[in-house]
Parts: sequence; C-alpha cells; structure tokens
Amino acid sequence: MGVPKQLSEQQKKFAELLVYNEGRKTPTECAKEAGYAEGSCHVTASKLRNPNLYPLVVKYIGEIRTEIQKKYEVSFERHITELGRIRQEALAKGAFSAATNAEVARGKAAGLYIEQKIIRTGKLEDMSIEDLEAKMKKIYQENEVLIKGEYTLVDEKS
Repeated sequence: MGVPKQLSEQQKKFAELLVYNEGRKTPTECAKEAGYAEGSCHVTASKLRNPNLYPLVVKYIGEIRTEIQKKYEVSFERHITELGRIRQEALAKGAFSAATNAEVARGKAAGLYIEQKIIRTGKLEDMSIEDLEAKMKKIYQENEVLIKGEYTLVDEKS
C-alpha cells in the first residue's frame, strides 16, 4: 500500500483547521469539522498528527505554522512601523491620548526611555532627622548639576 504521494482535501482541511484554530479548537473538533467520522474523530486526529503514519499531513501542518510565524513575526522595524501607523490613525481621529501612548511605546521600543526603579528596604520614618538630612544633602550634591542646570562646554578640538 505505502504512503500516499499527496494530501487529500480532507487532510488539508484538517491541517488548516488545526493550525488556524490552535488554542480555540481541539484536534478532535478539527477532525470532525474536516469531515471525518464523528465516532472516530479522536483516533483520526491523533493518527493524522503522527509522522510515522501521515508524514505529509505533519509536514503540511509544519509548513502552515512556519508561514504564519513569518507573517506575524515581530521585529524592531515592524514594531516601530506599526506603532507609527497606529499613532497616525489615532491623530486622524483626534484621539490624542491614544496617539501619545503609541508614540511613547515607540520611544520605549527604540530605547529612548529608561525606566528605573529603586527598591529600598526599611522606611524613611525609621531614620533619624540627622540621617535624613545627611541623605538628602548627599543626593543633592550628587545631582547638583541636574538641579541647577549648570554646565561647562568642553572644546573637543583641544
């Protein structure tokens, strides 16, 4: 008898239903919807996914999955472009909040924002007034340039 050279329409339909409804339908439901006998759908679905019994069906399922992954692949360029498109549509509709959120998301994806969290143990209430003042003075001194906005230009040619 041997292995068939091509898929039947029923096998193709099963494979497509299985991949396109992943997580929403069971393989048994896909086999039933593809037209296999209701009483043996569970067994048929299992057999169709066995590469030793139905290598062409398993190969076709893999091809469809690969195609879908390529189609919906997330890359930096696609992500930034999609966020830009969303922002433009939001602006066109006057949804400025949504446009702003899309633009912020683009900036985060591009690395323009740095989120920093400092986790401390203990409470400020547990510190003495002197310790609090010393800590605040130290923070102020470390960040004085940022607070006052003073800076000097350095001539890079020298």
